[in-house]
Amino acid sequence: MAVAFNPDVFGGNRRQIEALEAEAENQRFQLEAAYLSLTANVVAAAIQEAALRAQIEATRRVIQAQTEVLDLYNKQLRLGQIAGADVVQQQAALSLSQQLLPPLEKQLAQQRNLLTALTGRLPSEEVGETFTLAALHLPTRLPVSLPSRLVQQRPDVKAAEARVKEASANVGVAVANRLPQFSITATAGASAVRLAQLTNPATGFFTIIGQATQPIFDAGTLYRRYRASEESLNQAQAQYRATVIAAFQNVADSLRALQSDAKAVAAASAAERATGESLRLVRKQYTAGSVNAMQVLIAQQSYLSALVTSAGARAIQYADTAALFQALGGGWWNRADVVPSPPDTDPAKFL
Repeated sequence: MAVAFNPDVFGGNRRQIEALEAEAENQRFQLEAAYLSLTANVVAAAIQEAALRAQIEATRRVIQAQTEVLDLYNKQLRLGQIAGADVVQQQAALSLSQQLLPPLEKQLAQQRNLLTALTGRLPSEEVGETFTLAALHLPTRLPVSLPSRLVQQRPDVKAAEARVKEASANVGVAVANRLPQFSITATAGASAVRLAQLTNPATGFFTIIGQATQPIFDAGTLYRRYRASEESLNQAQAQYRATVIAAFQNVADSLRALQSDAKAVAAASAAERATGESLRLVRKQYTAGSVNAMQVLIAQQSYLSALVTSAGARAIQYADTAALFQALGGGWWNRADVVPSPPDTDPAKFL
């Protein structure tokens, strides 16, 4: 019977295990990054659907109002109160508004198909839920107090960190391969001329042999493998730096975008209220005969533009809020099936 033992004197086996564990961690976070990207795309598609529905609703409201005005103009024309040019102008404005609907409805249908595809379904298996801006709400609190801690939890940053760990472990493996390899072999048994003598203690033997092997000439193969592993480590560190910098840039861009969005939404809402009130007053003045039909048309067009702009501004604000959560990692560590390791407070050691 022989037993062999290869002591890991220089840590080659240990570092190989570390490299394999880091590779598995890298694959895990690449999967998380893909899932986060898919989730963000679904959210963006839902917000875009809500924005299109708001634009369609605004356009229909204006069409209804313009239709009512056109009916009124036709009555006034029959009574001889207005000229035929006023009716023609109103009809033209109504037609222009009506031609806006088909492209919006087409975009909405395409957006529904996109959302269905992103959820892994066929077009015939359309998602049952519909999304409107009225049903969407901004979070009461945004996670901006500890952006650096949250950025370290981003899947792409964690994957880059795992690649640095793997490359570092591979350097240790390459170093250990250049050093002597030791082995200890123990052999125990019995030897006798006759079978009956094997039970005699005098026939037993036990040996222990220690061996050390060291490559003498390998044409520089092991050295070049070591140098290659070092360069791979340098590359992984550079990629980690680039990933972290890009992550903080994403957060900074998202925060700046939200600041601009808040101003844009406030201005668009004020414009919507102002143009709506202006249209109401112009209609009253037209009824009283103090303004002409052209001023009513201008007020209608301004109100339609304000409605569409307001819907677009709110949709952009929702989309940028979702982008901020994506830039901060998406909160994958809050899932019930995840037990993440604590975020490292010193990313500089990977740089």
